[in-house]
Amino acid sequence: MRGLNTMLKEIWKERQQLVEKQLVKELEKEPPLDARLAESMRYSLMAGGKRLRPILLMAAADAVGAKGTDYLTTACALEMIHTYSLIHDDLPAMDNDDYRRGKLTNHKVFGDGMAVLAGDALLTLAFEVIGRQQHTDPATLLRTVQEISTAAGMNGMVGGQAIDLESEGHRISMEQLRKMHMGKTGALFRAALRSGAILAGASEKQLAALTAYAEGFGLAFQITDDILDVTGDEALIGKPVGSDLRNEKSTYVTLTSLEEAQRLAKETVDAAVAALDGFGPEADFLRQLVRYMLERKN
Repeated sequence: MRGLNTMLKEIWKERQQLVEKQLVKELEKEPPLDARLAESMRYSLMAGGKRLRPILLMAAADAVGAKGTDYLTTACALEMIHTYSLIHDDLPAMDNDDYRRGKLTNHKVFGDGMAVLAGDALLTLAFEVIGRQQHTDPATLLRTVQEISTAAGMNGMVGGQAIDLESEGHRISMEQLRKMHMGKTGALFRAALRSGAILAGASEKQLAALTAYAEGFGLAFQITDDILDVTGDEALIGKPVGSDLRNEKSTYVTLTSLEEAQRLAKETVDAAVAALDGFGPEADFLRQLVRYMLERKN
C-alpha cells in the first residue's frame, strides 16, 4: 500500500480486515458435505491478497454518497469469483504455476481434480452469497447479479482467459491484447465498481463516470502487472518473475517496451482520475488508489 496517504491506508486496512472476517463467516454458514473440498476452498480464499475487488465495490458505493460497508456481502462474493479464477488459472492446463501469494498453488497441495472442484464451488457459492445481500431491493439485486455474472462469464473474465490461452506461443496485436485484458482482468474490476454504484443507487451520470474510471483502472492494473513481471521482486510478488516471457505471452512490455509501457500506464492513470472530476472528496480513495498503481510492488 506504499503511495497511499495515512488516512487511506487505514481505510484499506480496516476494510481488508472486514472482508477477511466476512469471508470466514460465509464459508462457515453450513457444515461442508466434503471436508477436503472445504479445506481446498479455504486454502486459496484465505491465502491473503489485497482484497482489491471488494474494496473497490465498497469505495464506489462511498463515492455516490452511500455507506460502502453496507455491501460487504456482495463485495466478498466478488473475492470468491476472483479466487476461483486464480485457482483455475494456476492449473497445469492453463498457466501451470507452482506458487501464488508466496504459497504453493491449490493443485500442488490438493491435486488437479480437487483444485478444479474448489474453483467451481467458490464460483457457485459467490452467487449464493450475493443472494444474502441486505440494504437493497430485489430489482437492484437482480441487476447486480446480472452485472457480475456477465463480467465473470464468456464475454468477460472467462472469455479473456480463453483468448489468453489461445495466444500462448505467438505474438498478438495490441488490439487483441486490450481485448483479452478487458475480459480477463478488467471485467471484474468493472463489475466491482459498477455493482457498488448500482447497489448504492447511483445516477446514470455517476454510473457512467465510475465505468470510465473502472476501465482506466483495469488497464492501468494490467500494464503495471506486466511491468512487474519484468522489474518486480519475487519475494513481494509471491511468484516467480519472468513467467510471461517463459510462457511466450504477449504483454504491454513485450509488444512495446518497458519505457513505453510505463508511459502508457501513467497516461491511463491520469485519464481514470479525470473521470472522477464530477465527484467530491468522497471519491478521494478511488483517486489515490489508481495513482497507487504506478508505485505498487505486488
